[in-house]
Amino acid sequence: QVHLVESGGGLVQVGGSLRLSCAASGRSFNNNAMGWFRLAPGKERDFVAAISSSGMTTSYAEFVKGRFTISRDNTQNTMYLEMNNLKPEDTAIYVCAARSGADSVGIEADEYTYWGQGTQVTVSS
Repeated sequence: QVHLVESGGGLVQVGGSLRLSCAASGRSFNNNAMGWFRLAPGKERDFVAAISSSGMTTSYAEFVKGRFTISRDNTQNTMYLEMNNLKPEDTAIYVCAARSGADSVGIEADEYTYWGQGTQVTVSS
């Protein structure tokens, strides 16, 4: 079992930056690939970024490439999402997720078993 708690969201101006964290509890954190998804009003849940259990492999949605960076610290049981050059269309609830028994990256929501509650990111123009 893995319990996930996000933090770091908030209100930022266009072009600003935020760093999201996802703290995980559970013995199998280091063995699970993890990812970030986002949910904006009136839109479907979007894949944002994913990282393998070792942190050696990452994957990004096209709309965040070059702006967002996913990372993890397995010694701290924490995953991060560094977001730069934020745009109004990045406004959404950002949710972290963990796969179960899989160490490779996944870009589909149904590949993930554990989900956090989310943290709100609002980008004002």
